[in-house]
Amino acid sequence: MPSAAAVPAPAPATAPAKRPPAADRVYSHVKKAVLDRRYEGGTLLTEGELAEAVGVSRTPVREALLKLEVEGLIKLYPKKGALVLAVSAQEIADVVETRLLVEEFAVRKAVPAPARLLERLAELLEEQRRRAGEGDLAAVAVTDRSFHAEIVRNAGNEILSKLYDQLRDRQLRMGVAVMEAHPDRIAKNITEHAELLETIRAGDAEAAASCVRRHVSRVKVLVRGEAGSR
Repeated sequence: MPSAAAVPAPAPATAPAKRPPAADRVYSHVKKAVLDRRYEGGTLLTEGELAEAVGVSRTPVREALLKLEVEGLIKLYPKKGALVLAVSAQEIADVVETRLLVEEFAVRKAVPAPARLLERLAELLEEQRRRAGEGDLAAVAVTDRSFHAEIVRNAGNEILSKLYDQLRDRQLRMGVAVMEAHPDRIAKNITEHAELLETIRAGDAEAAASCVRRHVSRVKVLVRGEAGSR
């Protein structure tokens, strides 16, 4: 007697993707909007508006805002809301000074550069060109910052890399501010990155450090001009 055909076992049910906690969703929403400058300096955010925008209660909104206040992006005012802090002239000067100290040191150590670094910088440069062509300023700022961070990581100093990572949010916010106020800087930044890559590829440490100095120092003048025009 022929055996009965085997019945295939049912496929295991796919577990639904777990959503991040409510406070984390609010934190990500507000932080991204601040860094992208959809929430500009001087904007007053209320708990009710944020709760409705993210689809949560007010309790996780308060938790997220407290964390963002610690990071220096907002200032809480009881019973009023949270004020998005504008980038101050002192903050700009501090960021630029720290970047110069870290990046000039790192780019000197990058020479002679390993092939993997040159390849990665070339990839990021192409991605920056593509993002610029799409008009996505937030993505351009991310790839711009990644280009510099890659050089810093290559220095092989973990403490220095962690210090540089602490500047990330401020760099992204300033980067978008510069591009909004000075659209011509997008193409110029790409050109300056290409020049920096060529000096690294040529093995000229001092020329590379000089490129970094000129490129990063311009941020102070440009962002201050943007802030002063508001």
